[in-house]
Amino acid sequence: MKTSILRRFWVGISAAVIALYATVINRCQIVGGEQIPDQGGILFVANHISAFDTVLLPAAILQQRPWKMVWAPAKEELFRNPLLSVIFRSWGAFPVKRGRDLRAGKELGRLLKDDAVMLFPEGTRHKDGQLGAGNRGVGKLIYEHRPVVIPVSLVGLNRWRVGAWGQQGMVRFGSPVDCTDLFDLADEKATHILIVERAMSAIAAGIEDKSAG
Repeated sequence: MKTSILRRFWVGISAAVIALYATVINRCQIVGGEQIPDQGGILFVANHISAFDTVLLPAAILQQRPWKMVWAPAKEELFRNPLLSVIFRSWGAFPVKRGRDLRAGKELGRLLKDDAVMLFPEGTRHKDGQLGAGNRGVGKLIYEHRPVVIPVSLVGLNRWRVGAWGQQGMVRFGSPVDCTDLFDLADEKATHILIVERAMSAIAAGIEDKSAG
């Protein structure tokens, strides 16, 4: 999607401020940034453990790939406040209705042709840090559009508190998830489940990896 230089500048400055908060005021490590492709349709799939995830993940991506827009579907309730709606949309978020939202699905498909999109396949936060099951709709999205799938493992952010400093955390980008063999299977529920399970396994591997790169 074409994005103005002014908007990219705004997003870049915002991401830089967030990254400063995360990595200097706090101690969030960003690992595996070299796994992020320079171009093409990219789908970042991450576990969801904190409200911080939604701003730290795109900031981490932009720290590795400056000026890159990262688009993200978000629950429509977040857009009810007019001011917050303008801010969220300026950062690349767009509202999604609960249940099956065909319009949002088409928008995701269009974006995944050439742009970067981030999703939380669990569909909800797990504040205890445990990894939940992925939604099969994400597997269907991957099957239909074949983006490069980058698993992202978020660790420790569920213990962060607003106003605190020195908090430890990690954003780990894994190697692309290879679903080539699964794309040869029929376009059906069972295949979509296998795809999202493979993506979730890659996220789990990153969570369990205690090394810093």
